[in-house]
Amino acid sequence: MPTADEDRPWLTGKRVFPQLAARLRTRITTGVYPVDSVLPSEAELGREFRVARNTVRRGLAILESEGLIITVPSKGRVVTGGRDESTAYRYEVIAGDLRDAIKRGELAEVPSERTLRRRYSASRNTVRRALAVLEQEGLIHAQQGRGRFIQPK
Repeated sequence: MPTADEDRPWLTGKRVFPQLAARLRTRITTGVYPVDSVLPSEAELGREFRVARNTVRRGLAILESEGLIITVPSKGRVVTGGRDESTAYRYEVIAGDLRDAIKRGELAEVPSERTLRRRYSASRNTVRRALAVLEQEGLIHAQQGRGRFIQPK
C-alpha cells in the first residue's frame, strides 16, 4: 500500500535528493525493486519525480554509499539490498590478484597477456588495464618489444 509520500509523485522543497533517496530506499526495502533488479534510468526517475537528472544522481549516490545499490557498467544501477557485494571491476580483480602474488614473491615474471586472458577469461583490454594499474603503482615496468617485468625492490 503506498504511503502518503507515494501518493504525491513529485518532490518539492529544499534538498530534494535526500527525499528521493528515502522514497527509493522504501521501494527497495518493501520489494518494489527486488534484489538483483535494475533501477529505472536517471531520465525515467527524473520524469517520475519531476526533478533534474543531477538531483536523481545525488539521490542514487546516497543509496550507493549505503550499499543498497551498485552501478554496473552497461547495465545500470542494480539493487543489492544491502548485501555485501564487491563493486570491483574485472581489471581491478586481476590487478589485485597479481599485486598479491608479486608482494608474496610468487611471481618470477609477469605472465603474458595471452596467459592472463585465458586464466581470467578476460578481454585483452581488461588485462591491459590491469597491467597498467600495476605499472602506475610501480610494481611492474614495460620494455618496448620485450614485455613486462617485475620491478626490482
